[in-house]
Formats: sequence, C-alpha cells, structure tokens
Amino acid sequence: MKTLPKIALISLLGISLAAGAAVLKTDPAKSTVTATFKQMNVPIDAKFKQFSASIDYDAAKPDASKASVEINIASFDLGDPEYNKEVTKKEWFNAAQFPKASFVSTSIKSAGAGKLTVTGKLTIKGKTADISFPLSVKSEGGKQIFDGALPIKRLAYNIGEGEWKDTSMVADDVIIKFHVIAQ
Repeated sequence: MKTLPKIALISLLGISLAAGAAVLKTDPAKSTVTATFKQMNVPIDAKFKQFSASIDYDAAKPDASKASVEINIASFDLGDPEYNKEVTKKEWFNAAQFPKASFVSTSIKSAGAGKLTVTGKLTIKGKTADISFPLSVKSEGGKQIFDGALPIKRLAYNIGEGEWKDTSMVADDVIIKFHVIAQ
C-alpha cells in the first residue's frame, strides 16, 4: 500500500456558512477553511487556499438567511507540493473532473444566542448529501464572524478510492472547520 503522509481528504467543503438580509462581503485574507483527519492515527491539518462564500445574513431574522460556499479543490494544501499533487488525482479528489466542492444552505435556524443550525447540500467529487451542523456567529467591530465544524465521512464522497478505501491508513472521519469574517 502506498504511503501518502498527510493525505487530507477533505471534503471540503463543508464549509457551510450562515446567511440573511444583506449579502456580506467575505474577507478572504482573514477567513479559513481547513480539514482535519488522521493518517496512521496522527492528526493532520490542511487548508483550502481558495474558496468563496456568499452569505446573506440578518441577525434579526436568521431564518431568512442563506449561504453558499464554493471551494477550489486544487487549492488544497497539505504543506508539501508532492502531497498536494497526489490528492488532486483520481483516487482522491479527482480535481480534473471535479474542480469544485460546494455547499448550499436550505435552512438556517436560530439555536440560541449566537448559535445557528445550518442545513443544506454538500457536494464533493460529484456526490451530494444533505447535512446539518451547528454554527456560531458573533459581531465584532462591524463584522460578522462565523465559526463552525462539519464532520464528514470521506468515503461517502469517494475520497480515497482503490487501495485508499482502507481506513487503517487514512481514517474515514474528516472534520471541515471554517472561520469566516464578513461585513
């Protein structure tokens, strides 16, 4: 079996963000989307360097909010150019055929002060699944800050085909974390 240290499969995307009354402008320099997974039981963190988020959010009417996120799969950075090239191959993300991962909200509900429950459709590598996750939101200096973590199973999105389906090398569990600053 090949060894691909730091194979981050992520499913990226997951990055679902909150949304409502006025479309907010995301600050890409201060916003992040990362994926954490285990390879040989060692936690690996990787990030997506290029993504865009459209967040239509009104704190007074969170139920009217909407969000969508699109991630450039080829921007996945494991910290090593060879690993980065490997994860874009067909067995992993197949970036040539599926260059983007996306999330589109279908519902955003208040879950208490500064908390939301976001539901929507996550698409990675041509596979779409309904997901739901908690999201925190706070205002700071005229900006909205959205933080969340979305657990996914990489194999549900065919991330890691062939010999890479073996979860003893690269775990099936992936956590997509996001920190989005917008105004």
